[in-house]
Amino acid sequence: MQDHTREARRALGRKAREACSRMAQAQWDPKLRQSNPIEILNASEEERLADLLPEKHKRMMASPFSYYRGAAPVMAADLSRLPHTGLLTQICGDAHVYNLGSLTALDGHIIFDINDFDETIPGPWEWDVERMATSLVLVGRESGSRDVACQEAVLHFVRYYREAMRNFSEMPVVDLARYRVLRHPERTAIAPVLQRAQLSTNQQAFQKMAKRKDGRFELKEKRVSSDVAKKVRQAIHDYSLSLLPERRHFFNQYQVEDVGFRVVGCGSVGMRDYVALMLGAAEDDPLLLQVKEEAHSCYSSYLPDARVPENQGQRAAEGQRAMQFQSDILLGWTRLDGRDYLVRQLRDHKASIENKELKGNGLRQYAEVCAQLLAKGHARAGDPSALWGYMGASTKFDKAIAKFAMVYADQTTKDYELYKSLFTKSGHPKKSAKTGAGKKIKAKAAPEPKAMAAAAKGTAN
Repeated sequence: MQDHTREARRALGRKAREACSRMAQAQWDPKLRQSNPIEILNASEEERLADLLPEKHKRMMASPFSYYRGAAPVMAADLSRLPHTGLLTQICGDAHVYNLGSLTALDGHIIFDINDFDETIPGPWEWDVERMATSLVLVGRESGSRDVACQEAVLHFVRYYREAMRNFSEMPVVDLARYRVLRHPERTAIAPVLQRAQLSTNQQAFQKMAKRKDGRFELKEKRVSSDVAKKVRQAIHDYSLSLLPERRHFFNQYQVEDVGFRVVGCGSVGMRDYVALMLGAAEDDPLLLQVKEEAHSCYSSYLPDARVPENQGQRAAEGQRAMQFQSDILLGWTRLDGRDYLVRQLRDHKASIENKELKGNGLRQYAEVCAQLLAKGHARAGDPSALWGYMGASTKFDKAIAKFAMVYADQTTKDYELYKSLFTKSGHPKKSAKTGAGKKIKAKAAPEPKAMAAAAKGTAN
């Protein structure tokens, strides 16, 4: 019978150092690449809306960090070429500082947690750590911090992650399942985020996103055809079957009033993303629902043995539930025209960090929050004893990740400069642009009505 004691699992973690030493986590060599980063990004855009790709390219050209947000497939390919521990957990897959934010718990309190799971999959835990660490360097540089401060923030992040994992490894399982990261808002960089979230109610979002016309309410978002709206309504009906019965009871008291199309974020631009305005028994009881297309995780081809549901919306929803203390009570999934979708509430006390809040000591404070939330998610879905056993009490792992983050941030900046050189300011490829492999830039995508491009005028999250 296998020994499942904490010490046995810690020993398993220490043994993983044979597969990948802690200092080996610092490795990065661009010669390991088997594909040009532009080719990887082109491949990831093949099923996206062609008319929206220029907007995606334009947003990614804003800065190295903006490029990084949209280049998760490139980093997935790079990480797959590096040694890893073989210790798996549910990973966010796109762990970076802007993919944390506020949401409403069942008791109505606002909590702060990881909030983007488009790339989630069971995988090597250190891939999340490396991606989050690199994002701290890139956003720190963008906010005006010197490299020494960025590196210090990463060291702070990894140390808190490691110490949090030690604490989780000593908790009773039930206590870990109930654990919620609590902060003192007035003392941290997330104080302004929570203050904005407190004001971001469904009613306020409704007033901002909807208007009355001809005696009924309609969304200010890009209009969709009646045929598309009908399909979205049916997909929402099908989605309700993914909810727990008691939650379905409450959801069924709302009716779809209108459907729109939206363009948000950076890496998600080009994916089909609908918003449904729903009304309860009164006008002051609105519900905004997001129906967001989900493709396969960008890590899926590198993790062929990962067990994930066939529906990619279900993959994202279940990954989110595994890592979060409390997920959206209306989180679910559906299908529409043969594509998979994640469904969730839109703007229910949601808010996220801003660059200006990461200046000075804000970067270090936020790094600590990132560490605790990421460690909590990994511990909930994985084996905290094994992870703590691998990292141990020394600072070897901290220093290795800090070195990797600085080097990979430099690599990302080089990739960004290459990317920017291939596109005009409008986001369209330059006529003479070629990739490093000598192939012309060619963005393939499923044909959609060109009118959808007008939706790109929407604001980015």
